[in-house]
Amino acid sequence: MTDTAIQLTGLTKTYGTLTAVDRLDLDVPAGQILALLGPNGAGKSTATEMIIGLTAPDAGSARVFGLDPVAAVRAGRTGAMLQNGALLADTTVGRLLRMMHGLHLNPLPLAEVIEMADVGKILKTSTSKLSGGQAQRVRFALAILADPQLIMLDEPTVGLDVDARRRFWRIMGSLTDSGRTVVFATHYLDEADEFADRIVVLNEGRVVADGTGAQIKERVGGRHVSFTGPDQDWSTVDGVVGVERDGERVTLNSSDADATLRALFTGPGADAISNVEVAPVRLEDAFLALVEPVSREERAA
Repeated sequence: MTDTAIQLTGLTKTYGTLTAVDRLDLDVPAGQILALLGPNGAGKSTATEMIIGLTAPDAGSARVFGLDPVAAVRAGRTGAMLQNGALLADTTVGRLLRMMHGLHLNPLPLAEVIEMADVGKILKTSTSKLSGGQAQRVRFALAILADPQLIMLDEPTVGLDVDARRRFWRIMGSLTDSGRTVVFATHYLDEADEFADRIVVLNEGRVVADGTGAQIKERVGGRHVSFTGPDQDWSTVDGVVGVERDGERVTLNSSDADATLRALFTGPGADAISNVEVAPVRLEDAFLALVEPVSREERAA
């Protein structure tokens, strides 16, 4: 077992004229919770499919604990939960789990899996009669049956209520405490910000940001300073990296809120400023700023 769970080197996948993943380089250390973010079509699903061996790259390579992705799955090193992964029809949840449990080399105890996935109350339910949230919990149980060291999750909390989502992430934390690696794709940016050790943002098949939630938010300004004020050029105020205006309300994205506030109250127009509020930049703000379409010049560089 290596200290690197995932190593992607020049990973590339094309479909006709579309480049879904474009020379992607990424190393994920063992024991990390990594959130993979990006707009639809950014390459998240394609990259995930190559990491778990469902799709072969056209160029570059993917290694999972030093192994080929298919070999890692066969060895029980990798478990995956795909959002739209079909469940075997015309069987009960309990029968499905028992059957799949018997296929793995060194599975977790089935009772432990049932407890962690919170499926004990639906073991006698037919897979065809599961709600969306119940089906997600069953997919999660299947993903962890093999006792994998890498768990790949695609939109894992879709369909779960707030309490179930919180419980899910508590379980994820306990899994990584034992040395496992979790990589998840999600559109719930608050989850990525709260639970991920590291966030990687993809756009058009490339990494456009990589760091903690705080580091990524810092790239577009560490604070929002908003106020009611006159119509003038606020972009030159100390610390300002972006300006938005909605009627009389001005919002400044600032990398140094203290410097911005000092400049506001000592500079031109200070007497006309009122209703000042300071708030942290949300991950959603940073995400939207980062996934603006990449220009052809930038892609050719």
